[in-house]
Amino acid sequence: MSFKSIQSYFRFSKEQRKGIFLLFLIILTLQCVYFFSDFSSSPNNDPEKQKWIALQVEIDSMKSINKNKATKSYAFNPNFITDYKGYKLGMSVAEIDRLLEFRKTNKYLNSAEEFQMITKVSDSLLKTMQPFFKFPEWVKNKKQIKKFENFNDKAFAKKEKIIILDINSATKEDLIKVYGIGDAISMRILKQKEILGGFISMEQMQDIWGLSPEVIESLHRQFKVITVPNIKKIDINNASLKELSQFYYFRYALAKEIITQRSMNGDFKNIEDLTKIKGFPVDKAKIITLYLVFI
Repeated sequence: MSFKSIQSYFRFSKEQRKGIFLLFLIILTLQCVYFFSDFSSSPNNDPEKQKWIALQVEIDSMKSINKNKATKSYAFNPNFITDYKGYKLGMSVAEIDRLLEFRKTNKYLNSAEEFQMITKVSDSLLKTMQPFFKFPEWVKNKKQIKKFENFNDKAFAKKEKIIILDINSATKEDLIKVYGIGDAISMRILKQKEILGGFISMEQMQDIWGLSPEVIESLHRQFKVITVPNIKKIDINNASLKELSQFYYFRYALAKEIITQRSMNGDFKNIEDLTKIKGFPVDKAKIITLYLVFI
């Protein structure tokens, strides 16, 4: 192909040159528009949508705070742990049941060691629970009984004579003279005497909540059961379910079990027969027998 034939392709008329120039100008304009203009979509400025977005951000923030917030633990008296509380603390059903059975005997735990001995919880679990145990003030402030040397000199050996009083005739004023007994505990002792109809043994002081071993020992030194109260004893072989369940040392479940065993095996001959019943407070057998009649 000759050069002249190729050159013929580039010969344009005046109108064609104007068209080419116009096309070139349009292409250049479109390139400028594409280069300098922002074709990204404009943000949605809907106020309602913006409100919900802000609310969602706040909710997410609160969830994050609550998730990272540590659960605060409070001090508690381990004598009053419920099933739910025990479960939350990591105790097994058997461990909780041992504690509840112990509390049914009207006794109280006074230390973490006693808690482990009764419930049989592991050392690791006790270690996590012990910092939150809170016992009554008198437990933490126990004072050792002072022991004095025996002096040969009569002037030093002389002791103040202690007058023994009848616990069943003691007044509030008599009781608060004992170191460790205040208004609340003295009223508790008198209330217990009213419930029982009178004390028949000083061992019943152990059933009163708030009396430390030291205070009980002081009571034994200053009070005795001098006048035995006239108590209407319970005929264990003829008493009704209502009469048995109203007895201070029995519970409804134990009273019902006594009725069942009596109907199945016949009359009870002595307190030993009763101690064979499940749930019977064996440690209180000597006291309970004084309230019963086996005829």
